Amino acid sequence: MKLVDEAQAKTNLLGMTQAQLADYFKSLGEKPFRATQVIKWIYQHGVTDFEQMTNLSKSLRDKLSLNACVTPPKVIHRQYSDDGTRKWVFEVTGGSLVETVLIPADDNKSNGRKTLCISSQVGCALDCSFCSTGKQGFERDLTAAEIIGQLWVANASYMSDDNDSLEAVDHSAWENHVTNVVMMGMGEPLLNYKPVIGSMEIMLSDHAYGLSKRRVTLSTSGVVPKMYQLAQDLDVALAISLHAPNDELRDELVPINKKYPLSELIAVAKNYVYDVNPRHKKHVTIEYVMLDGVNDSDEHARQLVALLDGLPSKINLIPFNPFPHAPYDKSSNNRIHAFSSILSEAGFVCTIRQTRGDDIDAACGQLVGQVADRTRRSAAWQQSIKARENAEL
Repeated sequence: MKLVDEAQAKTNLLGMTQAQLADYFKSLGEKPFRATQVIKWIYQHGVTDFEQMTNLSKSLRDKLSLNACVTPPKVIHRQYSDDGTRKWVFEVTGGSLVETVLIPADDNKSNGRKTLCISSQVGCALDCSFCSTGKQGFERDLTAAEIIGQLWVANASYMSDDNDSLEAVDHSAWENHVTNVVMMGMGEPLLNYKPVIGSMEIMLSDHAYGLSKRRVTLSTSGVVPKMYQLAQDLDVALAISLHAPNDELRDELVPINKKYPLSELIAVAKNYVYDVNPRHKKHVTIEYVMLDGVNDSDEHARQLVALLDGLPSKINLIPFNPFPHAPYDKSSNNRIHAFSSILSEAGFVCTIRQTRGDDIDAACGQLVGQVADRTRRSAAWQQSIKARENAEL
């Protein structure tokens, strides 16, 4: 497999949608149907070497070898948890680092559900107070190749222990093991709209990964205008990082709420569910991190019930995963279950997320461990920690 820095002068076909690939082949003087052939080679067989794409003419293979490449982001570190969770650290163009996590179902079935949590940005600009990634700050958006490349590498990891080299792999036996994708990693997906949408189109395409639209989920903290646009552009599952049942508290936990308050967020969520387009979904998933003494009281639960009235919702309660110097603690199991009971009694489907991969810093909110900080937010965060510690002396 070619390394990223060896392919800068060539056009990377990874991450191109079928329409984009068709345009690319037209620019080469080739028939647009070549796009379908190449997409199948890349995603259904894991082939990156054009010479192995045997249904292409020799002249076309030579042309592609000269002008194009299929180059996933470079893996610089990988960790596999005892519970089956896998984490990769990728180096993307410019030397930035991002992380990706694959979480298998806990049923130990080899063919069971495997959910990949994909990053869309280097860092995050939203600075949610309970998320370690937000303390890194924002550096840049990922390209479509860097986004879909995370899924490509995760599938490749099941074909070879060394997924930097697939030379010994029988590509005719290639199998895509990832069954579900969630855009819940580093970054806010809707602030990197076009590359994220293009990547999800590839995930859904029958010529590529062929994932069900119910198995591809986009999670947003509430970029309201882009949520309206998403409803028009693509049919995927929607998750909302809510974390608070009132504006005053959400302004503190999720600062974007100051720009798009809960009244606007709930309105766009209802639009997403009740859109006149019959293809659209029947509910949204509400993500709610449980912070001890902050958002986990019975009154908060009742406020949440009132807020979500009329919005078909599945509520996912997330035990807080502490990070160094975090200003919050995890709610107790008893408190989480009491909170859940109020929601369930009100008629909501409510689940409590099982923490997975925390032994390799892969659990929710921990996707920052080895990511280089190129902003001043981390320094400011550390300075605030020292100030708080000095005040406590």
